[in-house]
Amino acid sequence: MRHWGDVPASAIREWSEGRLDWPVRSEVNRALTDEPWDLILSVGQVVPHEVIGMANYNKNIFTGVGGSDTINKTHFLGAVHGMERMMGRVDTPVRAVFDYMTDNFARDWPIAYIHTVRAKDDEGRLVTRGLFSGRDRRCFEAAARLAQVVNLDLLDKPIVKAVVYLDAGEYQSTWLGNKAIYRTRLAMADEGELIIIAPGVRHFGEDAEIDRLIRCYGYRGTPTTLKQVDENEELRENLSAAAHLIHGSSEGRFRITYCAGGLSRAEVEAVGFEHGNLDDAMRRYPVEQLRDGLQTMPDGEEIFFISNPALGLWALKSQFAEGGA
Repeated sequence: MRHWGDVPASAIREWSEGRLDWPVRSEVNRALTDEPWDLILSVGQVVPHEVIGMANYNKNIFTGVGGSDTINKTHFLGAVHGMERMMGRVDTPVRAVFDYMTDNFARDWPIAYIHTVRAKDDEGRLVTRGLFSGRDRRCFEAAARLAQVVNLDLLDKPIVKAVVYLDAGEYQSTWLGNKAIYRTRLAMADEGELIIIAPGVRHFGEDAEIDRLIRCYGYRGTPTTLKQVDENEELRENLSAAAHLIHGSSEGRFRITYCAGGLSRAEVEAVGFEHGNLDDAMRRYPVEQLRDGLQTMPDGEEIFFISNPALGLWALKSQFAEGGA
């Protein structure tokens, strides 16, 4: 890694509204910056994102091939600021960090961005809705505006019961599978229930250390996690894990029932979720027969079904009124 400089603590203090007060190191893999490249292409999809608001653009550089200090601290900055204030929005405190790094350290790097915007068509097929390219923020902003149109599912009223399916081939951990929580949290009704059908989930973390930290501290909500960070050095040394614990909580607003194929009742309940039997859930909600969106089951129960939470962000129209996105 090559260290290019720091985002000053004063800026982080301002963007976090006084909650955080440390600098962020800007480090990038030497393979990107130490060779005399004529052109560097950064390719990726712009989609609502729980950490930064909208994925891609300079996030691809400063976290994709960036250092651990940037990754950990920006994840935590976003979590402390609050997912509800971040998701689906272009200008956020985390984006401000990366824009500072771009303006102060990467202005002369020969980077060109290629952004796609993808969404399902009327027949449920994933298609490309837009392709944007350029060397500055304008191509990202254009892609993000389209993504807000095709990837935000804006509802008239909160979801009382959501059923989210996690494909076993894609989701084997709650680290990834909690997109079911991240992407629905804005839309969930107070005292509602989120049922996650996850036949492939058998771990909490994507590596042994993250798995251990999740099992140790659990998904307890923002106040508890901030207290845990203050009291435990191992969480302070892994702020991205702490951020994930905040993201994976309902903050006590609604129930989360995890029907995981590879986790026991004791394991699920130990991290703060309610346990659901996978076989019972699959019989009750035959995912291959359900359509995305609001529907009524044969016995009259009304549910909101989501077949893949990675493809969108569900929120209320009132939350994205004109000027709010």
